[in-house]
Amino acid sequence: MLSKNKIKYIRSLELKKNRKEEKVFVAEGHKLVGDLLGHFPCRLLVAIPSWLEKHPRVQADEIIEVTLDELTRASLQKTPQEVLAIFEQPTWTYEVEPVSKSLCLALDDIQDPGNLGTIIRLADWFGIEHIFCSQGTVDVYNPKTIQATMGALARVKLHYCHLPSLIASLGNVPVYGTFLDGENMYGKDLTSHGLIVMGNEGNGIGEEVAKLVNERLYIPNYPPQRETSESLNVAVATAVICAEFRRRTVNVG
Repeated sequence: MLSKNKIKYIRSLELKKNRKEEKVFVAEGHKLVGDLLGHFPCRLLVAIPSWLEKHPRVQADEIIEVTLDELTRASLQKTPQEVLAIFEQPTWTYEVEPVSKSLCLALDDIQDPGNLGTIIRLADWFGIEHIFCSQGTVDVYNPKTIQATMGALARVKLHYCHLPSLIASLGNVPVYGTFLDGENMYGKDLTSHGLIVMGNEGNGIGEEVAKLVNERLYIPNYPPQRETSESLNVAVATAVICAEFRRRTVNVG
């Protein structure tokens, strides 16, 4: 049985300060929890009987069998999905070396949890293993972010840092960014390594970071003369850019 105190504890993790203090995060749903098990230590797993029957060898510090009603009371989601787990936050080694050898992302003050989660999922799809986030970027362990990653957090490492200092330390490494006055990305030479900077949903890339971008890109609308939306959603823009970088890599290979 799930005690009231345990339910209160789970729901308290919706707040960043509590997640930070406990150094944990919440994941829900059979696919997401299944993808994360084995990658991060699981402190607590709460599941209905049918899920536990299908996963007899699951490992967690504490496992509690519950009814769907109990799971609903503990869940941070509108529609609970069989299982909820509390995982320990990973401690990733911060290093900039991957930027000189592979393609990495940098996020400048992304605010929407869903956008961040989707970008992590995109990074995983396109084989990008490191994302560098400004201190003003939304918390990766926000429950909405975790759900949107669809388990990609098991393979993509996030590092929160002072982006201008990071970029300044890269030397001659290509630093790409999207701007309305940038060059058409389909006509630019793109490398298989470097840093792609994506900006805030409303304001784009901040001035301090923008000064350090040495490759300014523009995603052209079609046809060029047609009146269209002012900009793309940042997650959509990330997908378009990453797809083009990888297309070039595949063609070169």
